[in-house]
Amino acid sequence: MGTHAPDLACDVLIAGGGPAGNAAAITLRRHGAAVIVVDPGRMPRWKPGESLAPEARPLLARLGVLDRITTGPHTPCFGNQSAWGNDTLTETDFLFSPYGAGWHLDRVLFDRTLTDAARRAGTHELTGRVRSARRVGGQWQLVVGATTIHARYLLDATGAAACLARHTRAAVTRTDRLVAVAALLPSGASRREVPRTSLVESAALGWWYTAPLSAGACVVMAMTDADLVGQRALHTPERWWKQLMTTTHVRGRVRHAVPLQGRLRVVRAATSCTHPAAGPGWAAVGDAATASDPIAARGILTALATGITAADAVNADAAGSSEALDAYAERIASSHEEYLRARHICYGSEKRWDTPFWARRR
Repeated sequence: MGTHAPDLACDVLIAGGGPAGNAAAITLRRHGAAVIVVDPGRMPRWKPGESLAPEARPLLARLGVLDRITTGPHTPCFGNQSAWGNDTLTETDFLFSPYGAGWHLDRVLFDRTLTDAARRAGTHELTGRVRSARRVGGQWQLVVGATTIHARYLLDATGAAACLARHTRAAVTRTDRLVAVAALLPSGASRREVPRTSLVESAALGWWYTAPLSAGACVVMAMTDADLVGQRALHTPERWWKQLMTTTHVRGRVRHAVPLQGRLRVVRAATSCTHPAAGPGWAAVGDAATASDPIAARGILTALATGITAADAVNADAAGSSEALDAYAERIASSHEEYLRARHICYGSEKRWDTPFWARRR
């Protein structure tokens, strides 16, 4: 005879245990809320690396993880280099930043650090996915596996799919079909003299990104549109490596004697926004709220900031501030519009190629 799992209750259910979801969970626990985090629980062996700007330090400090990030194996990032609009390499360094250096992250370790911090804060974890969500009498009734959960608030941290925000009839607007075709090159792949900066180089197919990691490893990504990957067979190691060898600065960071071995990873990197990003009893955080092109280098920074800000808005709403969630949604919309304007200017400054990727962005 089958048994039915007992119902659970909490103040806030968070769907998704990535940086945004865990940032929200830690913040809500500090506000005294009972929190359940529902996450599929599958952690890849590696995730494409990402540079985290120095401006993240106050957010990491608020979450109580700054010391673990600064003393961990993450590689310091002292600035950004780019060849965009012409072949000349320009550099923006963090020498005069009031926050010091940033980081080239080991993403798996970074995500695990935030998950551990959320556990220590007292969140309750469930492995699985939210199969259904409906609003009943001012409460959310959610089903995870055989368990029904009743929650006063719901936070969608399911990534750009914004799976739960759609239950509220929010609309997800997508701007492009950008993907990253990424490889983790092993220890010894980077030249010894590689600076501790990220590097972006535009190309006919789109643009390339690379950053040094610990022990001489590096991450290299080709950024282009999803349909163009198939046209160029860019998902195959041979064609990917051949295209990499047509670059100037990115190629210069990689030892020619170390050809690509192992699988490539194709990762969604498209721009999207959820409208509205919050409403009665719910909010979207991270990419579920606003997902940006990696050229903006704001993905994890936005995840942390939206997680914390949405948690504060939920706490204010629970305390009687009826405008808190609407104000959060307006802030997300304004931030995304500002990003779109900057993105348009950025891509408009590269005029060397009349290829589908660039034509679409003009």
